This record gives sequence, C-alpha cells and structure tokens, in this order.
Amino acid sequence: MLKGNLIILVTCQLISTTGTTVIVTLGGIIGSILTGNQALATLPVSMMVVGVAATTIPATMLMRKIGRSRGFAIASISAAAAVVVAVIAIINGSFLIFVIATTLFGINLAFSQQYRFAAAESVPSQYVPRAVSFVLLGSIGGAILGPELATRGELWIDAVPFSGTMLALAGLYVLQALLFLRLKGINESSDEASNENRRELKQIISQPVFLVAVLGGTVGWGIMTLVMTATPLSMHINDGFSLEQTAGVIRAHVLGMYVPSLISGFLIERFGVSRLMFSGALILLITSTVGLLGQTVLHYWWAMMLLGVGWNFLYVSGTTMLTYTYSTQERFRAQAVNEFLIFGTSATTSLLAGTIMFYFGWFRLMLVPIPLLILVCIAIIMVRRNPMLGWSVQTSES
Repeated sequence: MLKGNLIILVTCQLISTTGTTVIVTLGGIIGSILTGNQALATLPVSMMVVGVAATTIPATMLMRKIGRSRGFAIASISAAAAVVVAVIAIINGSFLIFVIATTLFGINLAFSQQYRFAAAESVPSQYVPRAVSFVLLGSIGGAILGPELATRGELWIDAVPFSGTMLALAGLYVLQALLFLRLKGINESSDEASNENRRELKQIISQPVFLVAVLGGTVGWGIMTLVMTATPLSMHINDGFSLEQTAGVIRAHVLGMYVPSLISGFLIERFGVSRLMFSGALILLITSTVGLLGQTVLHYWWAMMLLGVGWNFLYVSGTTMLTYTYSTQERFRAQAVNEFLIFGTSATTSLLAGTIMFYFGWFRLMLVPIPLLILVCIAIIMVRRNPMLGWSVQTSES
C-alpha cells in the first residue's frame, strides 16, 4: 500500500476543490458583469465543463504514455496559467477572454477527476472503496478554503476585483504540480504490458455492471452540474441574495459532496456497492423535492447540501463498481470511456443551466432530474444480484 501517494492525492484534491469552488462561485457572477446578455452569464462555468469533457480522453491517453505523476503535474501548470488568463480578462473587461480562461481551467479538472483512479491503483483491491473515499476527503478543506478565497479575495487588489483570488489560486496550483512529481509506483503503464487475455473495448463496455456504473456516474454528475451551475445565478442575480449568502450555500454543497467520504467507503463494504448507489439516487430525488418547495436561503441550503450527499454516494459507488469491470491491462481504455461519457453529459447540462434559468426558471429546472433518477434506480435494481458484485456483498455479510 502506497500511503505516501494517498497523502499527496488528498492534499492535491484539497487544492483542486478550492479552485473549482472559486470558479463555480464566481464564474457566473463575473460572467454576468462582463456580458450584457444574462442568458450567457453561466457560459464561463459551462465552458469549464466543456473543457473537462474535451480533455478526458486525451488526459487518460497522456497518462497512459507518461504516467500519472507527470500527467497530473502538467495539468496543474495549465490550471495556474488559466487563472492568470482570468485576471487578464477581468483587467480588460473581456467576457471572451474569461470564457477562454475557464475553458483552459477545465483541462486540469479532467485530470483531477482521475485522482480516484490513482488512489485505487495505490492500494490492494479490497481497500479500493476506502482509498477512493479517503482521497475525496481532501475536498472538505477545499470546501472551506474556496468560499473564503472567493469572498475575501474580491478586494485584495482594489483596481481589479477578484484578481487577488485568482493569483492566490495560481500559487496553489504551482505547489500542486510540485507535489505530484513525488507520486511513486503508479507511473508505469501496465496497459501495454501484456496483450494476453485482454478483451476488446466493446466487450468491456457491454457488461451490464459497466453500463450501470457509467449511468450512475453520468446522471449523478449531470444533475449535480446542472443544479450547481444554476444556483449562484438564481440566488445572487435573480433572487438578490448577497455574495456571502450565495458562497455559504455553495460551501454547504461542497461539504455535502465530500464529508460523506468519511463513511461512504465503509458503507460500501458493509452494505454493498449497489445499495449505496441506490441511496444516492434517492437522495437526489429528495433534492429536487426540496428545490421545488421554495427559494429561500434555507431551501437553497438544504437542496444544495443534499445534492452533494447524493452525488457523493453515486460517485464513490459508481467508481468502485467500475473497477470491478476491467483488468489492469484494460484500465485506461475503460476509464477513458467512463470519463468521456460522464463529462460530456456534464458539459451539456452545464451549458443548459443558464438557458433553462433564463427562459424557464428555477422551478422547471428542478423537474429535469426526476425521470433520469428513476431510470438509474431501475438499472441498479436490475444488476444488484450480478455475480460481478458478489465480492462486495460477501464482504458486507462477513
């Protein structure tokens, strides 16, 4: 077990979550200031997710060639460059440059989503759920630090609002790059090590368990991105709540996303991966219900917190379930398909968030997740007794 890797990955997860929280909190707000068309206000955040989707397969293939360590380090430098470009955009009052900056920022996010795979590859197979959930714990610190940077850094440089926040992020990402260069033991690509018994990609992705794992991750990420992208715009721009109130709700959401990682790995071992995934889908259904009941700060707070918890259960269980479906030699190809589908969907929902909010409003936006989550619940029920999931069930019963 490579404990040093887990410590590095937790720290880097903290930094990445800090940066993502800042961009999600401020992206729509800065966008609304820089553009006269409020229907485009969330475009910077949406293009960040497009950047993630466009980079997922190249990110996986790059790490296949040069290893996790150097791949992650290169991505960290790209994030540092992106936030510097964001400062240039604010100085020049350019919405286009700001959109370019957030799109570039998405490159790092495509790599950061694979920290969990690096964690899984650093431990024996029986500890994969714990390793995945452990790495996500780093995001708790990011949930606290991100909103603080977003609000306190607004006036650090008087002439250029929010530029102090962005420059602080640049420093954190340079530190992250240096930390990644110390990752050990997972740089080698065993995907090319042997062709013996390696299946065709279509055989891997046609497995029912693979399809359900991807479906859970895709729907979970899509819904989370849709609602998360729309919330700052709905709260701060449409409903007039303060930046501090909006940042507080985003903080609750990010804590909801990652605090459950304290127990989610153990819950999988105790109750099985399919049960935790089903619970995540049910919690997201409750999220929609709360969002439909009102638009007070309390309604937003509960909806966003539950959104985070439901996402966590789907994310950790979906990642764990995915690792049951491929061998070491098949991992990069299977992971590339999973990441592309998840973040392609996430990019689409992020792009739709501003448009749905502008033309239809918060109430109709909260109706969108319901049929998708019902589909996920049905799919989980259909595979819950699949022999491929047997080891997790046996573990829970032992």
